[in-house]
Amino acid sequence: MVNMRDNDSSSDAQLDEPLGRVSILSYGSGHMLNDITSSCWFTYLLVFLTDLGLSPGDAAIVMLSGQLADGFTTIFVGELMDRFGHFKLWHAGGSILVAISFSSVFGSCVPCKLMGINTSTLETVGYSTFAAIFNVGWAVTQVAHMSMVNCITSNPTSRVSLVSCRNAFTMVANLSLYGVALVIFTLLQSVNVLVQYRWIA
Repeated sequence: MVNMRDNDSSSDAQLDEPLGRVSILSYGSGHMLNDITSSCWFTYLLVFLTDLGLSPGDAAIVMLSGQLADGFTTIFVGELMDRFGHFKLWHAGGSILVAISFSSVFGSCVPCKLMGINTSTLETVGYSTFAAIFNVGWAVTQVAHMSMVNCITSNPTSRVSLVSCRNAFTMVANLSLYGVALVIFTLLQSVNVLVQYRWIA
């Protein structure tokens, strides 16, 4: 019993120690995929979909389906993580969903290719499905990443440093996306606008 208490007290003491810079930077950069994709999502998605040929109403349905999935997932997944933990697994799973679905939305209509037909209804359903998957993955990654702060350290200064570093990397992600967009729009002026959007994404 004494050994168990000693182990508990030593682990508590470790959590109270300030974190090093490498740990803080590693945590801060762990949300960059979410930051870059969401910045691209909210900046270019509606314009991309209308340039693709969807009506503004259909493009709005795609965006709305994603936001509804995001809202539901944030609550549901937050409850599951609170009960079962394993934040790193949730984070990895969410990141995989984000990577696959994001490239599918800005790629082409997957159901249209599979079925060999191309109607506005099928396009809307196809893009809405991948928009929902993207937002599920995005919400899972975001909730898992924020939840890790309390598990990494109990030191108040280190917690502030972790969240501040995360916010700094969010700004870096946003600026880098707009930098890439500037370069692509400048260098590929003669190329179709859809190709430009796909290069950015």
